[in-house]
Amino acid sequence: MHTTKKLLFFQLLSSVCLLSCHSKQENKEPKKSPPPVVDVMIAQPQAVSNIIEANGTVVANEFVELHPEATGRITYLNVPEGKYITKGTVIARINSADLEANLNKSKAALKLAQDYVDRLKPLLAVQGVNQADYDAAANTVISTEADIQYTQALIDKTVVCAPFDGVVGLRQVSLGAYVSNTDVIATMQQVNNLKMDFTLPEEYGKYISTGSTVQVTLDAIGDTVKHKAAIIAIEPQANTVTRNLKVRTILQDKTKANPGAFAKVYLARGGSKQSIVVPTNCIIPSDINKQLILVKNGNAQFTNVTTGMRLQGNVEITKGVEAGDTVIVTGVLFAKDKKPVHVRRTLALDSLGN
Repeated sequence: MHTTKKLLFFQLLSSVCLLSCHSKQENKEPKKSPPPVVDVMIAQPQAVSNIIEANGTVVANEFVELHPEATGRITYLNVPEGKYITKGTVIARINSADLEANLNKSKAALKLAQDYVDRLKPLLAVQGVNQADYDAAANTVISTEADIQYTQALIDKTVVCAPFDGVVGLRQVSLGAYVSNTDVIATMQQVNNLKMDFTLPEEYGKYISTGSTVQVTLDAIGDTVKHKAAIIAIEPQANTVTRNLKVRTILQDKTKANPGAFAKVYLARGGSKQSIVVPTNCIIPSDINKQLILVKNGNAQFTNVTTGMRLQGNVEITKGVEAGDTVIVTGVLFAKDKKPVHVRRTLALDSLGN
């Protein structure tokens, strides 16, 4: 009897322990987190403008950094900062005293050699001197003349002149400074005919050609008038990083602006069309492709897309999304592929702000 009571006690204790362990295991089971809350829009064709916008930079018609070709001390300096000068104006001279002395020495040697040839020439006619001696004297004259030309070329390199008509920039050196060919004395720019460079995605290359015109606005001068610029050249190779084409134009109406100023370019690409447009911040970029997140049967679905024209705050989708698709516009960072999402509301494109 006593043994039976002990057995019942141990069975009861075991049951309590098992129930306690089972209860703890149930408490340890993780609770499922609710699906992320997102806002969506219904993809619908929108009217897309036929104007392509691009950013450009005003550049001078001609630009040069003035470097000395010779190394030495500056003995003359004429840099009228911000002033217009003509081609050939002497801007700087490098000390050339040693070269001038060598030039004078060569000129004296030339005169002596020429006099000797002049004396030998009559004697050669009467065979008073052999041909070899006369040829040696004549060769001395030619060699000395070559030395003079070489020394004169070195002297010419000590003079820095304006290569074209233009405006001189700020002076970078002082009189008496020791300079080499790596030092910049000043800059020169020709600003009477301004150019403008801009970049354009290569997919729009079919809309531009040499000789065609684009419209330009210059923010620096606060002018809202659109100026005309003619395309004079197109870089044949696209940038390997951005895949953009570089285009050079020349402003046609003598527009006044500083080289380096920002410009906005407007390029017509033909008739307007209807395209699906989504907010730019919906796009998930990567090194390989671009993606949008659609909602299919209550689940998020990552979809590869191809983008087209960029608008103000929006971007055109040319491939990957069909009319009527549900596109996630907020909560993009929390959505996971093929996982449920909770749609809070459906927004219109206009309400999302540009």
